[in-house]
Amino acid sequence: MESVLSAGIAMAEALQNQLPWLEKVWLWVTFLGDPKSLFLFFFPAAYYASRRVGVAVLWISLITEWLNLVFKWFLFGDRPFWWVHESGYYRQAPAQVHQFPSSCETGPGSPSGHCMITGAALWPVMTAISSQVATQAHSRWVRVMPSLAYCTFLLAIGLSRIFVLAHFPHQVLAGLITGAVLGWLMTPRVPAQRELSFYGLTSLGLLLGASLIYWILVTLGLDLSWSISLASKWCERPEWVHMDSRPFASLSRDSGAALGLGIALHSPCYAPVRRAHLGNGQKIACLLLAMGLLGPLNWLGYPPQISLFYIFNFLKYTLWPCLVLALVPWVVLTFSAQEAPPNLPDNWCLLQSQHSVTSTLQEAAHPLPAPQRPCSFEFPTSPTTWLSAKEGPSLSQKG
Repeated sequence: MESVLSAGIAMAEALQNQLPWLEKVWLWVTFLGDPKSLFLFFFPAAYYASRRVGVAVLWISLITEWLNLVFKWFLFGDRPFWWVHESGYYRQAPAQVHQFPSSCETGPGSPSGHCMITGAALWPVMTAISSQVATQAHSRWVRVMPSLAYCTFLLAIGLSRIFVLAHFPHQVLAGLITGAVLGWLMTPRVPAQRELSFYGLTSLGLLLGASLIYWILVTLGLDLSWSISLASKWCERPEWVHMDSRPFASLSRDSGAALGLGIALHSPCYAPVRRAHLGNGQKIACLLLAMGLLGPLNWLGYPPQISLFYIFNFLKYTLWPCLVLALVPWVVLTFSAQEAPPNLPDNWCLLQSQHSVTSTLQEAAHPLPAPQRPCSFEFPTSPTTWLSAKEGPSLSQKG
């Protein structure tokens, strides 16, 4: 196994030293591939483009992140930024690698959460765009562009995680495969319009299920805090060890988002939003307003006590879907006061234009008859002529 891990360190060393000009690109990609970015960027953007796809992105994100947490408890997995010191493999010839603020995550490394969660959550986005493109494009290369963009983005996320010493290549590969499979399995099975109790029980099940697994493993003698100790020990700067990278931080986020999804779908603000048809301008306004609210909410400080942090994180992500699904669209609809006619199909405008063209062609093929000229009398130009015409032929003409 050491040969596999050392090959991963060699790959990270090549990425850092051979392509130093790509450092900012890799850091941006690893930021976009963070599961928190799914809640902050991809979920609102997908929801305002398509409500069904947006709900699927949120649901798959929280379920997949919970599964990733459990997988890491069973599979363990070192991270490169501490293994390169703990293993003693590079004591004589230290590896020419360095850490970044996104390197020092405190959870186990296998499988990669960035690749697994993002790969699963973006699957419904990819399939929705692919089906839309397939109906409009005839070229095979154009139809495969969404799938190609999906794979390229995930590959870039995997390389960025190797670059920042957060994962080994085999952990990235495991995350990519698992994420794609979960996305394929879960996309057709996203619950829609279930009772509020369903989402409440889901949130409770995520909390109790993970807690039960955790205490069973601890009772069996496993130390599940080993990765937190190693991350704190070998991180170059203590401020790079973020509290929101702890395993139970993702659990509080997922359970809070599940409860918030149910509250949003059953809130009074969501009822008019569900019946309304948002125009493009209203969708853009919703996205900008949501970003303006979610951004400051995401960068709020955390309580120093770990228990208060988990409660705060739970409440924050409970509010998250309520803002995106219900409150922000309701505010935009209220101020714009522009709702489309209800129960109209999506292609109503296209049908109307086709009807107009058909009517024009029918009129051109069968023109209406020209209007008949109304009857009129022409009077003679002089009275004498009129009298002659009235009395008949003259005496000379009779003789």
